[in-house]
Amino acid sequence: MITADQGTGLRLRLQFLSVLFLFGLFGACTPAVPLPAPDAYPQNLSEWNLIWREVDALKMHPEAMVYDLNTPLFSDYALKLRAVYLPAGNAALYQENEVFDFPVGTVISKTFFYAKSPDGALTKQTNWDGDARKVTFSSHHIMETRLLVRQPHGWDALPYIWNGDDAHLAISGKLIPASLDEEKFVYQVPSRNECAGCHVTDHTAKALLPIGLKARLLNRPAPTLAENQLSRMASKGQLYDLPDDLSHVPKAASHTEKAEPLADRARAYLDANCGHCHNPKGAADTSGLWLDAHTTDTRQMGQCKAPIAAGRGTGGRLFSVVPGRPDESILLWRMETSDPATRMPEVGRSLVHDEGVELIRAWIESLPGAC
Repeated sequence: MITADQGTGLRLRLQFLSVLFLFGLFGACTPAVPLPAPDAYPQNLSEWNLIWREVDALKMHPEAMVYDLNTPLFSDYALKLRAVYLPAGNAALYQENEVFDFPVGTVISKTFFYAKSPDGALTKQTNWDGDARKVTFSSHHIMETRLLVRQPHGWDALPYIWNGDDAHLAISGKLIPASLDEEKFVYQVPSRNECAGCHVTDHTAKALLPIGLKARLLNRPAPTLAENQLSRMASKGQLYDLPDDLSHVPKAASHTEKAEPLADRARAYLDANCGHCHNPKGAADTSGLWLDAHTTDTRQMGQCKAPIAAGRGTGGRLFSVVPGRPDESILLWRMETSDPATRMPEVGRSLVHDEGVELIRAWIESLPGAC
C-alpha cells in the first residue's frame, strides 16, 4: 500500500521527470523552416534549417519527407536526394494528373551528388537505395541543392552550390568542368532564370511549378520503407483528397524495371524527361510533338510525324519516330547527340544517357507499321 506521503513523493518525481522529458524534447527540436521574403533569401543553405552538413553526413529537418519517383529525370547520372517540407498544420491538395497544390511555405529540395572512388574521382553509382543517411561527404561529392519555395505569388527556384561545410546561393548558376568514370563533361548548375526552362510547364501561364510531385510518379514505396509515399503523406496530414483505394491512383512505370511492359517504360521515360516541355501547353507546344503521359495520338507522339521547324535538329532524318527504324528517327538521334545545339533535353544534361537511349531504341524497334 502506498501512503499519502509516498503518493505525494511519487507524483512530484513523475512531474519532475515529465519536465525533464519535455525540456529534452523541445530543447532538441529543430527550428521550423522559414519563409523569407523573395528579396531576402538566405545566402547559406544551412540558414533554411532544411538540409545541412553535420560532421561527415547530410542531415534533414525531421519533418521533411524524403521521397523518390517511379521514373526520374536524367541529369548526367547524378544521384538525387529529394525531400519536401510542408509547414506544420498544412496539407497539399491531391490532383489526379497535375502536380499537387501545395500550401504557401512549402519547400522542395533536390540535392545532386556523385559517388567517389577511393582516389576521389567521380564514378557512376546505381545501387543507392534513397537512404539519406548514406549520403556522406567522404564517400560522395555533393554538387548542389536546388530549392523550390512556395510563396504567396507562386514558386521561386533557388540553386545552392556546395563548398566545404555549406552550400551557397548561386543566382547566376555555374558551369563546373567534371569527369565521370574518366569521361569529361560540364556539369551545369542552372541559374535562377534557367530553372524556368523545365519548370514552366505551361508556356502561356509562365508560372514555375514542381515537376515530380505528381500522383503517377509518387505512387510507390517510400525510400527504405514499405509504406506507400502517398499513403504516408495522407496519414501524416500532409495530403488530402487522396482516394482510399490506391488502385484508383495513376502509377507510372519504372523505366528500369524490365518486368514491366516496354511501351509503359518508354512512355514513362519520355514523360519524365521530355513531357514538361513537349506537351500541349509546354515550351515546345509549337513543335506538335507531345511526349507527356496523357497524349495518346500516335502522330502527336511523333510516329511518322515530320518536324515543323527543327532545322539542324533533324540530323537529316525525315520523321520524329519511324516505326521499326530507330536510326531513322529524329527523337533517338537527338537523345544520342552531345552537341549543345541539337541535343535533347536542351538543358540539364551534357552526357548521353546510355540506358535511356537503349530503352527508346528498343521501343521504336517494337513499333509496328511504316512511314
